Amino acid sequence: MNKEKLHSIVQEQQPNICQIAAMKNDDIVYSDAWNDYKPTDNVHIASVTKSIISILIGMAIDKGMIESVNQKVLDFFPDYVTKRGEKTIQEVSLYHLLTMTAPYKYKSEPWTKVCMSEDWTKSVLDLLGGRNGITGEFKYSTLGIHVLSTIITKVSNMPTLEFANEYLFKPLGIKERKNYICKNKEEHIGFVTSKSPKENGWFCDNKGIVTSGFGLCLSAEDLVKIGQMCLNKGMYADMQVVSSEWISQMTTPYLKCDEKFGFMQYGYLWWIIDEEKKIYSAIGDSGNVIYVNTDKNIVISVTATFKPLVFDRVQFIQKYIEPFITE
Repeated sequence: MNKEKLHSIVQEQQPNICQIAAMKNDDIVYSDAWNDYKPTDNVHIASVTKSIISILIGMAIDKGMIESVNQKVLDFFPDYVTKRGEKTIQEVSLYHLLTMTAPYKYKSEPWTKVCMSEDWTKSVLDLLGGRNGITGEFKYSTLGIHVLSTIITKVSNMPTLEFANEYLFKPLGIKERKNYICKNKEEHIGFVTSKSPKENGWFCDNKGIVTSGFGLCLSAEDLVKIGQMCLNKGMYADMQVVSSEWISQMTTPYLKCDEKFGFMQYGYLWWIIDEEKKIYSAIGDSGNVIYVNTDKNIVISVTATFKPLVFDRVQFIQKYIEPFITE
């Protein structure tokens, strides 16, 4: 296998891939692009955003801004008025949001209701809880974790975007991100589905709070740096960006998912691919991925344009990209 052959395989078998980058032993050893993208172009990384938010929560804990993952969500919203008869929300902690075990009062996420509301955070808090209590059941949510970004903004006294720029992106040599604001539903849909390169942006609500579940735009070379920092237990270029303790907690499996999620295990907004080999990933819609193989000391990142129901990206990485890098 050579680079040209691999380029063709990606083009034929995974046509929505924009970029792939890989690091081994702290060096970028592979970078390629498709679909008229340059390696430095930004792509909407979808739910990989969740995993970045997890890192930011860890930083806030490291800095003493948050006590622990066991702190109750409503501790950060003392002015929030719970609805009559609602008791479950009072027991929801950061742990439940980070492990996707928080209970919600909906069957499917009410995107229009939340995204068209005047206050996304309040709308999301209104959805938390329910009569069944906290069951520990895995319930994957993109809107529900929006409050994590709001919490970072509250405890740090700076917008989550600024917090990320200062404490994560800057130390990793990633260009500063800016708020991306959509004026209406059509622009929102266009942001997600457009196949054109994005600005240095991060989608935000109408109050300027960046989204926790989606919306961040980065390149594969940006993502691979984040993965390398995680592989190095929070270190990057001789700087401790986030504590090794948080990386360990974040990538510890807390529950096993069902067939719908490929029987993967889940940490704090990161997917555990193989606990024994210490392989974990950030995975987003359309096959956006940060793949970290601690055992082999490699990180592989993939960016891709919008395409529903891409479920084989990790398997593709393991079949073609990983062997190419290790060989």
